[in-house]
Amino acid sequence: MLEETPTTAMRILMLDNEFPPLGGGTGVVNYHLLDELRHRVPPIHVDLITSSRSRRRFEYEEMTPAIRLHKVPVDNRNIHHSTNVELLRYTWRGYRYARRLAARAPYDLCFAFAGVPAGGIAWALRRTLGLPYIVSLQGPDVPGFENRYRYVYAALTPFIRQIWREAAAVIAISQRHRTLAWQTAPGLPIDIIVNGVDLAQFTPVSQAPRPAGTPVTVLCAARLIERKGQQHLLGALARLASQGVSLRVILAGTGDAEPLLRQQAQTLGLQDKVQFLGFVERSAMPAVYAQADIFCLPSFNEGMSMALLEAMASGLPVIVTTTGGLEELLDGNGLVAPWADVEALAGALATLAQDDPLRAEYGRRGRQIAERFAWPAIVQQYVQLCQRVLDRQPGRSRHDAH
Repeated sequence: MLEETPTTAMRILMLDNEFPPLGGGTGVVNYHLLDELRHRVPPIHVDLITSSRSRRRFEYEEMTPAIRLHKVPVDNRNIHHSTNVELLRYTWRGYRYARRLAARAPYDLCFAFAGVPAGGIAWALRRTLGLPYIVSLQGPDVPGFENRYRYVYAALTPFIRQIWREAAAVIAISQRHRTLAWQTAPGLPIDIIVNGVDLAQFTPVSQAPRPAGTPVTVLCAARLIERKGQQHLLGALARLASQGVSLRVILAGTGDAEPLLRQQAQTLGLQDKVQFLGFVERSAMPAVYAQADIFCLPSFNEGMSMALLEAMASGLPVIVTTTGGLEELLDGNGLVAPWADVEALAGALATLAQDDPLRAEYGRRGRQIAERFAWPAIVQQYVQLCQRVLDRQPGRSRHDAH
């Protein structure tokens, strides 16, 4: 399980407490990064330490002989998010396991997805082994990103700031994301590497003309939590229903807010207009996007939404809020509404629902924008950043990043 690997190529220790099927967008980004790296010549060797849902069993997988997944037992009870106890369990067991791996064959670099908990492990490895590390900020690990973590942020912000400052490089995934991070660490150099999208998996589907009287379908694919704003989407749907605008909403995902959202739909008399799909495997998501006419993500904050990129690649017009990294993806492909402004959200929905040519135009433009976010180009930026970091380390040899 811990066999040695030749040290002629770049060797990276990667840390991420979530990896598909665990977690959300962070794990998906990590998966695509590794999936692209598996095709590189010469190879880049990566050992990823992530979480196992097992209580005691360590698990091991190989994507290729050079890309290996090590899963430490964390006993995650929920595939969508981790409890504080589970995060601490990953931190302790991940750190110990990383020390074991590094003792077998030293690494050139550590790459941590999220400042907490992975960044904490990377920071400790630098302190004990001298291993340089990169931190990729992913969203809720940035203080101020999510209201429900405000007390956690108050306690952890000094440590988070220290993790960032001792990193060889820090990455944000959008301009707004970096601006938020600067509130914690003013002036800190932060690179931006945006998320990507699989353009072959997510592609526009030709649809037959809608029969007269058929409602326009609005899709929201996201965890069902307060920050994602589905409660405002249901409020807007009720407002439009009272005005005679025919819409149906599909909610793809699960989360802590699902019981409240179901109750809201019932209270507003929307049972026949809202479909809860629950958890959807990623392989099935293209078919879900194909059912929709509009994609709506009325979120309080996002780094750079994977679901939004997928919807754009699928040729859907979009409606988002003026928060986080969402608005940065809009350029003639959708509409915006302020967070929690149900009236404005209803207006945007009505505009697109009642204008077939506008939806088609926005959908075409969205696909054009999405084509700038192909994974091979995004992953190349990660590799080049890793090489720049290594070039700055005294006594470390240069590897081919091309």
